Amino acid sequence: MEHAAVQHAVESGSKIQDLAWMILVAPLVMAVGTTLFVPRDRTLAAIFNIGGVILSFCLSFVLFCVFGGGSAQCTPFEWLPIAGLDVHIGLHIDPLASLMLLVVTGVASLVMIYSTGYMHDDRSYPRFFASLSLFVFSMLGIVLADNFVMLFIFWELVGISSYLLIGFWYARPAAADASKKAFLTNRIGDFGFMLGILIVWSALGTVDFAVAKAKLAENPTLLGSMAGIAGLLIFMGAMGKSAQFPLHVWLPDAMEGPTPVSALIHAATMVAAGIYMLCRVFFLYTAAPGWPGPLSMLGDLSAATLISLVGAFTALLAALIAVQQNDIKRILAFSTLSQLGLMVMAVGLGAKAANPSAAMFHLVTHAFFKAMLFLGAGSVIHACHHEQDIWKMGGLKAKMPFTFWTFLIGTAALAGLPPFSGFYSKDEIFALALETNPILFGVGILVSVLTTFYMSRLVLVAFFGSTRSESADHAHESPGSMKWPLVVLTVPSLMVAWLPLGPFLSESFDPAHPVHLGDIFFGPFNHNPIAAFFGFGAALFGFSLAYSLYWKATKDPLPTQLGLLSKVMRNRFYFDEIYETIFISLHNLFSHIADWMDRWVISGLVVRGVSGLVDISGRALRLVQTGNIQSYTFFFTVGVLLVVLLARK
Repeated sequence: MEHAAVQHAVESGSKIQDLAWMILVAPLVMAVGTTLFVPRDRTLAAIFNIGGVILSFCLSFVLFCVFGGGSAQCTPFEWLPIAGLDVHIGLHIDPLASLMLLVVTGVASLVMIYSTGYMHDDRSYPRFFASLSLFVFSMLGIVLADNFVMLFIFWELVGISSYLLIGFWYARPAAADASKKAFLTNRIGDFGFMLGILIVWSALGTVDFAVAKAKLAENPTLLGSMAGIAGLLIFMGAMGKSAQFPLHVWLPDAMEGPTPVSALIHAATMVAAGIYMLCRVFFLYTAAPGWPGPLSMLGDLSAATLISLVGAFTALLAALIAVQQNDIKRILAFSTLSQLGLMVMAVGLGAKAANPSAAMFHLVTHAFFKAMLFLGAGSVIHACHHEQDIWKMGGLKAKMPFTFWTFLIGTAALAGLPPFSGFYSKDEIFALALETNPILFGVGILVSVLTTFYMSRLVLVAFFGSTRSESADHAHESPGSMKWPLVVLTVPSLMVAWLPLGPFLSESFDPAHPVHLGDIFFGPFNHNPIAAFFGFGAALFGFSLAYSLYWKATKDPLPTQLGLLSKVMRNRFYFDEIYETIFISLHNLFSHIADWMDRWVISGLVVRGVSGLVDISGRALRLVQTGNIQSYTFFFTVGVLLVVLLARK
């Protein structure tokens, strides 16, 4: 019996390994195949790439359902066996990864199907689909990586993919600038991430997640005085990818890419990578806190606490900015920033409970309804002939009923209204904040009020009232390829939070929301009624405030009421201008200094100076070679006399 059980376990592990590799490689094969073999065939490019991602989704579903919530380590192979550093390529499957595989491949499949309609007339149609597949492959690599080095490689591939997609319309200067801005901003975060990995390796002697986690579980003080620095440097990677303050400035400009790209970036790939990474390496933030040198004054203050503060500040800052944005995609972009801030806050607060479940729970629900909102925005933009200003829309409810109702469901989920999924995942964050940090709980409630306010403003202005432009007057419902993905996304936006994900994900993911059918709708009120009532009340208050200001409004009343503050919010608190004035100016100054040093000191004085000295010395010595025997005799005599004189001394 024991032999049979062992054999069954080995066979199961082999099947899991095969499935994991197929899930990872399928999008890459399609991307490479499209680029090499069908670079001009629009139909085959779409079929190949959509088929590859759907195949990954189906295999992820099989992995999720058949093999349950267990963990498996795919047999790794050595890549860099260096003394003191053993880097291998291997895949790690656990409940956290299996759920994330479903989210990434599921959302990506719908986005690709939607793109067949949205990008139908684009001349670079095949390149777009190949780039999307590369993006999905890179994100799947992050999900499945079992060590820091492999994670970092796929981390950079996500950055390259985002650069290609944000700047997809590279002939437009704004798109080209946005892609460079995203790439360079993320390089700052990735530099810190790389330093954090080096500190972890030097302290723990490994880059493998499982080994590092086991070592810290055995000895939480193993990172010593570098625990806080390592945690913050690792977090810098998430600050870049998940656009947390002060590296948040790239995400709104990323809207210059095609709308399907925005949906994929904001829902299930790039910005989700930072949150997922923090949850994957969460064991670093449960270690004993420590700070080197002068930072020791921080005492027991942990990196996780600082992370929660950064997340809360980002959430509030982005929500305030979104209140005065008029571009439909930028409103959703700042909404994503705000929700990511809540997730990061939940990661930091979850350190006390040694469980980042609240952050992951909201990441999963947010992926579906934010994808639906972005695709809905794309449907509106497509119908209004690429008009993005909500004040030039109006009356779209009657002209685009499918888009309106799906967008309304996504708005309700984002606002946190029951029974939509966003209510349950937000409640987990609010309950955690109320138990651990009441001040941050207050920040979360304020963010919830603002979220409902600006999303209600968007819906009331864009979909209700009379049409305000010719493009809105001629709007019509989008084609089926764009419409049905929206309908499909309404299902998880409504019901994904009702599923018993807690028992499935066990210790990796335990949102602790009710499993019994009778408690599905009222579980949050039973678990922590104060947090639930405040969250629900915040959504109602935000909607009532927006309704009083924007129902049948023909122009925005807030600029008149808020005055200068409205202008500051509309201009994103001038962070871009501040960065350009300070950091770009400093960068230019240092570059000029470096150029002067290179030109005159290194190249001029050192390199050319030495070569010039040798040249002059050679020319002087050449003058000595006269060919005159009397001159040689004279120099010889002088030399002998000098030797004699020196010898006497």
